Amino acid sequence: MLSRSLTATCCLFLLLVNCQPGVSKRLGPELSPEKKEKFAGSLGSSSSRVIGGTDAVDGEAPYQVSLQGTLYNDHMCGGAIINKDWVLTAAHCVYGYNPPYLQVATGSTRWAQPDARYQVKEYYVHCNYNFPNYHNDIALIHLNESIVWNEYTQPAPLPTEPLVDGAELVLTGWGSTELWGDTPDVLQRANLKYVEYNRCQEIMGGDDNNGICHICTLTDEGKGACHGDSGGPLTWQGILVGLVNWGYPCAIGYPDTFASVYFNRDWISRVTSGTCDSTCHCYASNYPSL
Repeated sequence: MLSRSLTATCCLFLLLVNCQPGVSKRLGPELSPEKKEKFAGSLGSSSSRVIGGTDAVDGEAPYQVSLQGTLYNDHMCGGAIINKDWVLTAAHCVYGYNPPYLQVATGSTRWAQPDARYQVKEYYVHCNYNFPNYHNDIALIHLNESIVWNEYTQPAPLPTEPLVDGAELVLTGWGSTELWGDTPDVLQRANLKYVEYNRCQEIMGGDDNNGICHICTLTDEGKGACHGDSGGPLTWQGILVGLVNWGYPCAIGYPDTFASVYFNRDWISRVTSGTCDSTCHCYASNYPSL
């Protein structure tokens, strides 16, 4: 989902590693004239969904969730189950929302017909979200009740080592079937390739919005993420390695950018274990309880 423009949040650094280079997949900044010329051949096409994807089968991505509003049960963003009480998503998917107005739908390839829905107790946004711009776009959702496991609902394991350049990855989501188009009914999946940071920066012309806390994918023109995919899972052999963040819409032959789960593993551990010892790690929505 392409989010509205968000104001940067700031807090003290407080021992937290900040992502700096040396609602929805967000639109990237405007392409420069040189980049527009480079990708001119592909800018005119916008076939899409998880663009270039195919229908996922039931149980293929049991960690996939649909983040929804509680009023109309509308799909807003994707996310990934990491244990019975916690879901990972992009910060721009939740920032500014009152937690009771959000819910997580699980256990189905059809976002409108989930096996279960769970209410959001609280969410935690990275304290350096959007500082610098487009960096640290990651959030944890704490659920009101524990998820019940079944064959269609399971957690995704977290990575213990970084990816190798060229690794084959799987993206899933309910991203639009065309730029600014409707959300597909059935979960889409696409195979993508990981592009190592330095090589990605060469392709992107040293884009300041792409930091070491991101991972890049690039396969073919006509394959990639679009709005509605934001916060959704990117996996390697079933391991959660990334969350859809931002890119130039949509699938134009330019790298897509994801929050790196491996880079953020310490932050994830501190928040989910309840052992965070600073306001930075514990930066919550700050909405009063209803």
